[in-house]
Amino acid sequence: MNIKIINQNKDIARVIINEPKTYNSLSYKNLKDLINVLKKLDKDKKVKVIILEGAGKGFSAGHNLKEVKDLKKKERYKKLFNLCSKLMLQIVEGKKPVIAKVHGAAYAAGCQLVASCDLAYSTKDALFATPGVNIGLFCSTPMVAVSRKINRKPMMKMLLTGEPIKANYAKEIGLINDYFSKSKLNSETMKIAKKIASKSNLTIKIGKQAFYKQLEMPLRKAYSYTSQMMTYNMMAMDAKEGISAFLEKRKPKWRNK
Repeated sequence: MNIKIINQNKDIARVIINEPKTYNSLSYKNLKDLINVLKKLDKDKKVKVIILEGAGKGFSAGHNLKEVKDLKKKERYKKLFNLCSKLMLQIVEGKKPVIAKVHGAAYAAGCQLVASCDLAYSTKDALFATPGVNIGLFCSTPMVAVSRKINRKPMMKMLLTGEPIKANYAKEIGLINDYFSKSKLNSETMKIAKKIASKSNLTIKIGKQAFYKQLEMPLRKAYSYTSQMMTYNMMAMDAKEGISAFLEKRKPKWRNK
């Protein structure tokens, strides 16, 4: 299996796409393995945060074009792109926060993978692109995730020109949270992961689900839905403990940590 799992600090799992020869391509096999690994980690009660990264020179170049070329039949193309969409949905709909840790290039479906993650951090020299137009294949599925993180004008420029953008601009338009030097990327990403892992697991799960669902709702419906979720959250012991701890000026002791 080309997907490695490294458990770090017990409650943080690093998932590494380990196929440097293909620039960590999102082949059919790698997509399937990633989905299975993320599903497994989602059920693991010890894991609170997932960090997703690539081995070798960069994060991911997207689909394996040699594999894509050999598929030839319509049904096979559809199966591959549907599987890729399934991976992105697993990240968004999963219970655990997923952080993309990016170095090198994140192109096409690799850029889609970064955009699908809840948070994203990169090296200063990282590059992001939806370059499908350069080979006559518009990045239609990658744009679903990326266009939900950045505004239309920069998105369309990326799609229509295929040109890569640098980390500083990716941060400016909201594709990534921040960028660091190569020597600091791991420690800074771990710092964020540890901070999230210290919170109530149940609260994070409720909040992540509510965040993505309300985004797609009209304003009135969004308020109605989030009011229900706040009420559900308030009835949990962790919310009661958190409020008590705040009022008593002490650290909370989460039951669902």
